[in-house]
Amino acid sequence: MKRSGRYVLVLCLGMFLGTAITMERTVFAERAESQPLPLDTLRIFTEVFGKVKSDYVESVEDQKLLEDAIHGMLAGLDPHSAYLSPESFKEMRIGTEGKFGGLGIEVTMENGFVKVVAPIDDTPAQRAGIKAGDLITRLDGTPVKGMSLNDAVKKMRGKPDTDIKLTVVREGEAKPLEFVITRAIIKITSVKGKQLEPGYAYVRVSQFQSNTADTLRRKLSDLKKQADGNLKGLILDLRNNPGGVLNGAVSVSDMFITDGVIVSTRGRLEESEVKYTATPNDYLKDAPMVVLVNEGSASASEIVAGALQDHGRAVIMGTNTFGKGSVQTILPINNGAALKITTARYYTPNDRSIQATGIVPDVVVEDLEFKRKEDNGSLLRESNLQGHLENEVEGNADTRNASVSSATPNVETDFQLREALNLLKGVNIVRNQANN
Repeated sequence: MKRSGRYVLVLCLGMFLGTAITMERTVFAERAESQPLPLDTLRIFTEVFGKVKSDYVESVEDQKLLEDAIHGMLAGLDPHSAYLSPESFKEMRIGTEGKFGGLGIEVTMENGFVKVVAPIDDTPAQRAGIKAGDLITRLDGTPVKGMSLNDAVKKMRGKPDTDIKLTVVREGEAKPLEFVITRAIIKITSVKGKQLEPGYAYVRVSQFQSNTADTLRRKLSDLKKQADGNLKGLILDLRNNPGGVLNGAVSVSDMFITDGVIVSTRGRLEESEVKYTATPNDYLKDAPMVVLVNEGSASASEIVAGALQDHGRAVIMGTNTFGKGSVQTILPINNGAALKITTARYYTPNDRSIQATGIVPDVVVEDLEFKRKEDNGSLLRESNLQGHLENEVEGNADTRNASVSSATPNVETDFQLREALNLLKGVNIVRNQANN
């Protein structure tokens, strides 16, 4: 992969992911010197500060007033910019290690409530039934309204094996839902996969970490061996993938795109203008791909979906994605705290900004409940007729169907996955007919 620019950027969404990036102070010093201070506005701030100090019903420490002012200044910018106190900054760095005590959800703020972007795979939150789009209104009975995102996340984290009650408002439900969830050590496994049918591979990427592409290569290598070296198609599942490290998303995209731009970022600073381009290697050798997305697919996962869509390398299937198209940079400051601030927007190869709009799938497929109709003996088939001819290859059809069913329980219940598999088969049929 090639990239221009000097800094590695990270896509951070919510509070469970993020990597600190130290920018040169001289860059900000020069900008500060070139812009005059708003003295009139600062005089008003000083006057308000003095009135609160002298007239508020209780005495308030200067540090608290100033930190609250900083919190308010950043919260007014966008939902992802924030001031991280020394304690919050330390907790965030613990979260980047891929193992921490908590519930396993990626969250953001919306209208004063905590919104679930996506539950992380194999975590207490997912097992309890928390879904993307849920609005958390209370934590152990305490209203979330008025809390900062940092405060809410801090309250949700805690010692393993302790409980917390979440009150959730969910679209389509008449009244709030309550979930009692037991905290646990969250261990993130970013890549899982299996063979759905001979030659058709399924890989689930739950988050993008720095080593995700390497893990994905090993998984696909195993699946190729299972398919006797011939993969007919791949389903890449990015549903409820809340994002992660930008480099991980770029490396995964580069596995399937052979040239051109993968993603670019642009902001006010020269250092935020970065362009990533592909290297000439397609790990699937042009085998067809389907990428599954939904409203819980955000940030880095939208980069992958957007790159594959713009290059015509994969069919994007599912529902509209989250629409988080901004880049946050973590800037440590002198007191041990840090500033998480939005510094750029990212753009797909066709120069589309995904911010607030998301990736629109090529094929829209809603997440419907899918159940196989049981054969209760009422349906009449050839095999029910007395004296019917036997299959010349004894047990061929039954053996095939039984092995597929037992090996792929998700295909039997997951409607979107089923449609993706059918689409891959259809593409291969068309390709074979064109070649003959």
